[in-house]
Amino acid sequence: MAKLKLGVVADDKPVKLAIEFPATVHRDLVAYAEILARETDHPVSDPAKLIVAMVERFMATDRGFAKARRPRQSPAGKEG
Repeated sequence: MAKLKLGVVADDKPVKLAIEFPATVHRDLVAYAEILARETDHPVSDPAKLIVAMVERFMATDRGFAKARRPRQSPAGKEG
């Protein structure tokens, strides 16, 4: 069994995107959807639906992004 970063993808209200991928990325996305369907027993009706889950997962695990989003705190004892 493969150790995928994504689990079951929620079938939410569709969102339209206009985006171009190289053919190789599209083929990998289709392959990922097929493997994910086998692993989770939940078919992926449209491989494009994985994109949001992948981007969310990427941002959630990006330490640099999390650090940059944290509000800057002034040093202790100093008033702003």
